[in-house]
Amino acid sequence: MRQNVNRDGRFPRVLHVLIHMALRDRVMSSAEIAQMLTTNPVVVRRMLAGLRDGGLVETSKGPGGGWRVVKSLDAMTLRDVFDALDRPGINVGGAAHDHPGCPVEAAVNVALADVDDAVTEMMLNRYAATTLADIANAAKTAS
Repeated sequence: MRQNVNRDGRFPRVLHVLIHMALRDRVMSSAEIAQMLTTNPVVVRRMLAGLRDGGLVETSKGPGGGWRVVKSLDAMTLRDVFDALDRPGINVGGAAHDHPGCPVEAAVNVALADVDDAVTEMMLNRYAATTLADIANAAKTAS
């Protein structure tokens, strides 16, 4: 059962953009990407900066400049993108610190941390096993 949880929306949005960029196989301006995401070009530049630092995209300046994917979709995993975005939304549970001396609060915090660690490891392993080409191929068969 999926629950609505407030999450950092950058990850799915960036995946969407990366796949479109790779399939179009051309440079896309921040303004063009912003229009696709219904946001501001400044937001696009901030979102994609980590991907540039992670070696997934590159930028070019001047007229006709913009963003270009530098890795093939089959060489880029969800984990690569997630890590380049500094793992948005990975800390779901959190810990309570209302009563630092309370052994019950401490036990609750340990139990939640153990679950969070196990879920995080499973999620990161699944992300590492899924390429952007897998998603692009699923989109092609769905249309």
